[in-house]
Amino acid sequence: MSKARIFLIISVVLGLAAPAMATRGHADFEARIVSAHNVERARHSLHGLRWNSELARDAHDWAQYLARHQLLEHADRGHTRGAGENLWMGTAGYYTIEDMIGGFIEEKRHFRPGRFPEVSRTGNWADVGHYTQVIWPTTTEVGCAVARGRGQEVLVCRYWPAGNWVGDHVGIQPKLSMRTGR
Repeated sequence: MSKARIFLIISVVLGLAAPAMATRGHADFEARIVSAHNVERARHSLHGLRWNSELARDAHDWAQYLARHQLLEHADRGHTRGAGENLWMGTAGYYTIEDMIGGFIEEKRHFRPGRFPEVSRTGNWADVGHYTQVIWPTTTEVGCAVARGRGQEVLVCRYWPAGNWVGDHVGIQPKLSMRTGR
């Protein structure tokens, strides 16, 4: 188990998320988020994601809420306005943005291409749900924010259009048969 996943589990179990949070102010934050996603998307020959400031503002608000209330839970569809969402939590100052996004990407070890939700080698789509949102073929935009407090950081990423739709194919597209054309 990775150190990111261990800290996430410990943080959730102990309720260590902190109330007073601030978004990362690094000038290259957006570029690093987009790059971390797009490197993995390129491995699947998918188009790159673009930064969406509105998604980032919404992600910031939710990250602040999670930190303030010491929670790690997804927003309801009313708050996401239909956007997809990935969440991460870990020790403040210990992880880079790439480590945080890497926590989502690490789930690929359980991923198998197919129709959602039949995309996990474990039989549980939740084991790959963050990863499939990162590589969802029709997603075009991302916006993320990090909130910090009481020794924890919370990352919220929002995606448009949302992924993880039941029945949709994700991953390497099946090859057509030369004989039948299917």
